[in-house]
Amino acid sequence: MSLHGLPVLYALFVWWFSTGLIIYLDNLPNVTVRWSMTGASVVLGAALWGLAASASDASVTGAYCAFTCGLLVWGWQEISFFTGALTGPRPLACPEGSRGWRRLGYAIQACLYHELAIIVSAAAVYAMTRGGANQVGFWTFMILWIMRQSSKLNVYLGVLNLNEEFLPEALAFLKSYLAKKPMNLLFPFSVTIATVFAAILVGKAIAPTATPFVASGFTFLATILILGILEHWFLVLPLPFAELWSWSLRGREAAAAVAPTEAAPSWTARLDRPCDKRELHDVLERVARGVFGQVDRVTGVARAGSGWVEFYVADGRSGMADVAICEPNEPRVVAFGRIVDQAGLQAAFAACSLPVAA
Repeated sequence: MSLHGLPVLYALFVWWFSTGLIIYLDNLPNVTVRWSMTGASVVLGAALWGLAASASDASVTGAYCAFTCGLLVWGWQEISFFTGALTGPRPLACPEGSRGWRRLGYAIQACLYHELAIIVSAAAVYAMTRGGANQVGFWTFMILWIMRQSSKLNVYLGVLNLNEEFLPEALAFLKSYLAKKPMNLLFPFSVTIATVFAAILVGKAIAPTATPFVASGFTFLATILILGILEHWFLVLPLPFAELWSWSLRGREAAAAVAPTEAAPSWTARLDRPCDKRELHDVLERVARGVFGQVDRVTGVARAGSGWVEFYVADGRSGMADVAICEPNEPRVVAFGRIVDQAGLQAAFAACSLPVAA
């Protein structure tokens, strides 16, 4: 029991609780992002140290330590991405009509920095554990990485349950890269291959010749892989699996509670003419960098081409997403802040307008 049951229960709890905690932190008010990232970075440093310290510890305690540290290193990736702190060079919605390789290219640009950060973290985990008898932490990280990549590909290709409700406002643009289908052709291969490897890991964990370290270590790895497979099934089965983490959305309630106390808008303007989306993106980036004073938040909606876009700036980040809005809605931009260059904002947004056809 202690070599198999306890690791399974421990992995189940850590997986459930850490997932919910990350969702909770990612949906807190934008002003908390820097604190979440600071805390996560401190934990990341401690986890890397723990991996190095446990690399030569081939004991049950060493397996617990390595598994936990590998999970914590992965947690930094999840927090940095889902807070919007580390996404990609193009944090924008997928342009309407994009298909095939073009759509894939836009999707890669939307999260490229995050993917590169994972590669760097994997290299760091490998460096901390290289040559050690305890590789549980390294393989924990690798399993989480592989299963997350598989999950991303599946939601990109199309699944039944996209769970968009867990995405914070800063990542609303990602919804345009998700496809809703009963299933896609990759899904059966994803779960079948993962299930075969899970069976191999279970076999190693329960082998009669397995030492206590090997039994507990492979139990951890098998459990986290099986949970990854379970998460894949969550994507396609018509059941309310999201209720497992409904408590984590209280962070969004906290963010909403802050909104009514905001000061009145510092500046607002109508956007009567359609906007050039590239020019609008550049203006939002300049606002986020502080070019127009101490602007805390900007929200707005504008016509762009034949459609509409919603846009925002919050906590030093900007985003824009294509939306379907009926004509009666009023195109407008609103800015909140203590010191706002109103004339500068007026000129910048006016410059985004497309010329009126003769």
